[in-house]
Amino acid sequence: MEKEYDKQKYLKLLSKEYKNINEVAEEIINLQAIINLPKGTEIFMSDIHGEYEPFVHILNNGGGIIKNKIDDIFGNTITKKERATLATLIYYPEEKLKLMKKEIKDLNEWYTITLYQLIDVAKKVSSKYTRSKVRKAIKSGFEYVIDELLNSQAGNEKDKERYYKAIIKTIIDLNQAESFIIAISDLIKRMAIDHLHIIGDIYDRGENPDLVIEELKRFHSIDMQWGNHDISWMGASCGNKANIATVVRICARYNNISILEDGYGINIRPLFTFAMETYRDDDCINFMPKTFDNNEYEFTDKTNIAKMHKAIAIIQFKLEGQLIKRHPEYHLDNRLLLDKMNLQEGYVILDGKKYELNDTNFPTLNPDNVYELTKEEEDVMNRLCESFKHSQKLNDHMDFIYQKGELYTIFNSNLLFHACIPMQEDGNFKEVEFLGQKVSGKKYFDLINETIKQVYFNRKNQDQDLLDIMWFLWISPDSPFFGKDKMATFESYFINDKETHKEEKNPYYYLSAQEEICDKVLKEFGLEGKEAHIVNGHIPVKAKDGESPIRANGKLLVIDGGFARSYQAKTGNAGYILTYNSNGLLLSQNKPFESVEKAIKEEKDIISEIVVKKTGVVRKTVGDTDIGKRLKREVEDLLELLQVYESGELKQTI
Repeated sequence: MEKEYDKQKYLKLLSKEYKNINEVAEEIINLQAIINLPKGTEIFMSDIHGEYEPFVHILNNGGGIIKNKIDDIFGNTITKKERATLATLIYYPEEKLKLMKKEIKDLNEWYTITLYQLIDVAKKVSSKYTRSKVRKAIKSGFEYVIDELLNSQAGNEKDKERYYKAIIKTIIDLNQAESFIIAISDLIKRMAIDHLHIIGDIYDRGENPDLVIEELKRFHSIDMQWGNHDISWMGASCGNKANIATVVRICARYNNISILEDGYGINIRPLFTFAMETYRDDDCINFMPKTFDNNEYEFTDKTNIAKMHKAIAIIQFKLEGQLIKRHPEYHLDNRLLLDKMNLQEGYVILDGKKYELNDTNFPTLNPDNVYELTKEEEDVMNRLCESFKHSQKLNDHMDFIYQKGELYTIFNSNLLFHACIPMQEDGNFKEVEFLGQKVSGKKYFDLINETIKQVYFNRKNQDQDLLDIMWFLWISPDSPFFGKDKMATFESYFINDKETHKEEKNPYYYLSAQEEICDKVLKEFGLEGKEAHIVNGHIPVKAKDGESPIRANGKLLVIDGGFARSYQAKTGNAGYILTYNSNGLLLSQNKPFESVEKAIKEEKDIISEIVVKKTGVVRKTVGDTDIGKRLKREVEDLLELLQVYESGELKQTI
């Protein structure tokens, strides 16, 4: 009886929006039409690591979709070179137009041909969307004109041709061709990708994570799963000093201090001054920054970066030691290594075994308390902490990440999370002690998600124990963001024996190659059937060594293939792009992207090789998606409203 009353109450509320039979019928027809459209294209990307140029190029080319559409439309009518020019124009319209104006003799003729071609491409990529959605996606200024060109139904073919010619001629005569080309190119790019998934790790290694965030903020529809490097920056922005030291150390390691200074206005001067004084006679050879073509700074003294690198690394190890001692429940005592060093004899005890140290110059270590910061180190960290907490741009970016991100997302039968779900060797979910609770599986994920949101919302009046969790999630073997037995940073800096550098992975990383294990994980999150998949990043797939991103009979897709340049020598590629459209799943392996300049001048696209193509027998529609299920429920409710209007139980407003 109570349910019936609630339903009547709901229908009365619904009747305020749809006031009569005509309005209800119109909305049902509209929703049914949407439900039967082909599903939009989803693109999945992971481990971007600050590599802005290849990232934005993939957004521009729609993960290869735009080039494919151009080939489909014009493959038999224009040359490969002409198709490449058209594609580049769509990707970078403003920049390409400047070059074309210098090369083309008859601009008006070129404008005419190009506008017709762009209209054909726009029609193709927008054909799976409602006219209303396409119109809303058009940038202001050309909505009416583009809408007319895409949807004109003028009389016969001759009438239509005259109508088109008149519109295009007027655009050119009014000197609006360039603005129109930019507007329709933007529409094509907007329609190519309906939704974007970022499977973690926007930050660290590459030089422009800030630009990646700015691009994501402008994107029309995204979800984001936090990665371990994102978590570290999130903790740093809230004032966790161990996370701050980690972030600064990684920036120094990859010769990317500019992201701190120029990107976020972080004051590095106190660290620089301290490092130059403390390590003035130390060449800090083990701390020389890693450099690549894109992060060679002409006026950067690598020795100075190395000194800062060493200074902040020692501070990090001290701060981590303090955290470990403060939180025995983290079970990280095995990472207390500074007090295991014998600097006089030059060795460290690691897991009961003696290893030679390659560096014994640690002037800031107090033998009576090696984890205590000196007054100078305290000053450096206090000033860095204030700088991180009060960087307006950093806080703006972290707000976006906290609000848009989650530990995991379930979207159209796909379970998305960055790294792992802690498991035991027998395939059962590992029970973890977290904030006084023993949890595993989905309950553990949900508790972490809730806790991270708490850290964010309480960042101004922060509970230290709650804030410390952000470091735990960065480094703990039990963290789903990391999931290795240790983070061997100390070993990689100070011990030459590479055996000590190995980080043993949680059983999830190898057990998930089994279909039954993936089915178990999917079931834990309420997903079952052939359509369900897990999508992960985090562990670069070494394609050159024969590793495959496709595991467990296609149930698991690991799409970290080396977007960051620092990984590409190990992986043999430049990342994976997973596309999910109305025809099914397509996984492509990227070749390294050279530069935007070459992409524009030499029309070099990112070359992708198809790794797997998983198509369905029946083309998927919006009705097969999560949104479609919601729309179907809305149709059911509207049909009930229609019935009560027809029966007279509710009065219509005419």
